[in-house]
Amino acid sequence: MPHSHHSHSGQFCKHAKGILEDVVVEAIRQKFEVYGLTEHVPRYRAEDLYPEEAGVTLDELASQFERFLDEAHRLKAKYASQITLLVGLETEYITGSDLDNLERLLTHVGSRVEYVVGSVHHVNAIPIDFDVDTFHKALDTLDAGFGAQHQQQVFLSRYFDAQYELLRRFRPEIVGHFDLCRLYNPGLMFADYPAAWVKAERNIKFAIEYGALFEVNAAAFRKGWDSAFPGRDVVKLILKHGGRFALSDDSHGPHAVGFNYHRLPEYLKEVGVLELWYLQRSEVVNTAGRKVQPVQLQNKWQVHDFWFR
Repeated sequence: MPHSHHSHSGQFCKHAKGILEDVVVEAIRQKFEVYGLTEHVPRYRAEDLYPEEAGVTLDELASQFERFLDEAHRLKAKYASQITLLVGLETEYITGSDLDNLERLLTHVGSRVEYVVGSVHHVNAIPIDFDVDTFHKALDTLDAGFGAQHQQQVFLSRYFDAQYELLRRFRPEIVGHFDLCRLYNPGLMFADYPAAWVKAERNIKFAIEYGALFEVNAAAFRKGWDSAFPGRDVVKLILKHGGRFALSDDSHGPHAVGFNYHRLPEYLKEVGVLELWYLQRSEVVNTAGRKVQPVQLQNKWQVHDFWFR
């Protein structure tokens, strides 16, 4: 599809590759029409840095994000005749201080951040998408005294509660990889964990109410899933409540721009997604006070030229 709302580069993200301009050039080569540049926000505690960030100070992370915004806006202007670039950020919610710092960051940068991808990557302040061992470390911080089923339900509930708080406070325009909490257990069915499923539905209804788009994130395919994020059960629940979808490649460098987009049409048809949406700059502020609005892709997405390149 000619849109992606979620991407990274090795220039500003240690677990990605390549420079940001090469990501943009590759998106142009693939004939993307709208492409979102959304590096992670800084983290604010040394213990939250990843192994590849050894030796990086918290001040350096903050200045790196400022450099990202400068470079993203430079590229937006340079390539404006060839592609529409949107400049955003992807959230982190490790502890409550991350949300307080995000609020200060958004106030500081103002309109330089055009939209927000609302994502959660931690439970109990431990990453859930770094590797399997770290995922299990996060799971094992929760009481297993009532059995594995109860422990898993508490884990999922913690994740969806964090997601809800993020949605409530910041109203992100794009809900990032909604069900990342089952990354290493893609066969998990939320309906088997009723308390967590209720929270997931609460989050979906709230995001729809304020106008969010749910990303269909192709990165799940490269992580071994047979679907995108979100999985089939979540997509069907979003559709049931009238939710809307946008596409994201979640690329981590020029090599991953549009990666596995060729697998999206079959999945979208299977789950019954008939409409796709994308973000567009607007003079009208949205419910978060930012100047972007969702726009429906005209005509049937299934016959768009992008799929037949």
